[in-house]
Amino acid sequence: MTSNLFEIFRTRFPHDRTRPFITRPDGRVFSYDDLETISGRIAALLLELKVAPGDRVAMQVEKSAEAVFLYLACLRAGAVFLPMNTGYRPDELDYFIADAEPAVVVADPGAKALAEVCAARGVPHVLTLDAKGQGTLMSRAAGLSPLAGSIARAETDLAAILYSSGTTGKPKGVMLSHSNLAANAAALHEVWKFGPQDVLLHTLPIFHVHGLFVALNTVLMNGTGMIFHARFTSEDVIADLPNATVFMGVPTYYVRLLATPAFTKESAARVRLFISGSAPLLDETFGAFEERTGKQILERYGMTEACIITSAHIERARTAGAVGWPLPGLVLRVADETGHPVPNGTTGEIQIKGPSVFRGYWRKPEKTAEDFTFDGFFKTGDLAQLDPDGMVNIVGRAKDMMISGGFNVYPKEIETAIDGLPGVAESAVVGMPHPDFGEAGLAIITMNAGAPALTAENVRAALKESLASYKVPKMIVFADALPRNTMGKVQKNLLRQDYRAAWDAALVKT
Repeated sequence: MTSNLFEIFRTRFPHDRTRPFITRPDGRVFSYDDLETISGRIAALLLELKVAPGDRVAMQVEKSAEAVFLYLACLRAGAVFLPMNTGYRPDELDYFIADAEPAVVVADPGAKALAEVCAARGVPHVLTLDAKGQGTLMSRAAGLSPLAGSIARAETDLAAILYSSGTTGKPKGVMLSHSNLAANAAALHEVWKFGPQDVLLHTLPIFHVHGLFVALNTVLMNGTGMIFHARFTSEDVIADLPNATVFMGVPTYYVRLLATPAFTKESAARVRLFISGSAPLLDETFGAFEERTGKQILERYGMTEACIITSAHIERARTAGAVGWPLPGLVLRVADETGHPVPNGTTGEIQIKGPSVFRGYWRKPEKTAEDFTFDGFFKTGDLAQLDPDGMVNIVGRAKDMMISGGFNVYPKEIETAIDGLPGVAESAVVGMPHPDFGEAGLAIITMNAGAPALTAENVRAALKESLASYKVPKMIVFADALPRNTMGKVQKNLLRQDYRAAWDAALVKT
């Protein structure tokens, strides 16, 4: 029996295949029958291009229904789907293409940098897809007969690779299998109590776990539909909330909704579930939302390596800052440095084991072994405490990652880019609280003696050439030295304290 994720979804599709799957704001509706046909044609094209099971198919395009069908086509053809952030710069793209060695890359027609990278790296096939769902991908697929069924896959066969930046500065390819994604979608469907009448308002990007595997896969497991916006705007969301029952967002979305007077209790009345994730939700946002709408935001906690790990429960009162309980089938422990569980109320590292935990890092067996314990638990690097009833409260991140606007940002990657600039002796990047993005970067730079002066504007402009814009620090300052402990390690906790007043003052000015 095949474990192909698409075939698992197919068992949950509605009997009436004319039922809407994706409804666009312009009124265009793609039914479940369209889903079958279009994804089948794209799958047939992949096979025509000699894409074999396990081959990678990379995508860097604007959000569209056709991009969703490409993902489903990859599942059907047994290919490994590799979505890439549309903000990635040439150096980043070059690394991903060289590391993943995709057989096919689907790019925006205007993406010259990616086209150049593909040419330099010898990618066999480069197809195009624009924001309107047009391009060579769709034109070449249009004349083909849809693939009947799907290529058989085993539980451990890969369905996707997503790159997650690491503390070494080199991104890691997180390998997710068909069974990993199926287990997480089934658990979310159960915990969030999706039913036949649910409609998701989808405004998230689909190159990220949240919008792709959390939102999309949960809907597919439910066999219902989505209102599909290319991006988030408060006005568009408020207009469509009366047509939806579920909304998933990052904290930034909720901050912006609350800043819009038109967002009222009446506009939110039909939505049974507001979900927040991908970044910490401030207590004040949680409280203001409940006061405005009479509804509580449901928080959950996850990461690329396991999709969603914990979630608050629908039938229980929610607490600001608490991210709920482990999903069904997942074993979670909060452990000390030796891997032994700590008592409730004591801080330790979250370690997890279960069917949704990833297969390892692409072509990095040493790193994979390093991040798992001797008894098979994945070491998340996140610090937490457990309440007496087992609810998880995140208190920090051991790996020093920050999450800005819903995207993972690793300081080491930014520091490496800064340290490569002329005259820079050393840099440190820390995450600071931000009312809109949840967290944002502060960079502190020291210069070599006698080096030509740099300005914050110089540094910011240079970083924008090599890094996605969301990684570029919001504030850049210069210092004579960085504080260190007796072991020579930079004390980032002191930097956060020392620059907090200046950071807050800068926020007030903006």
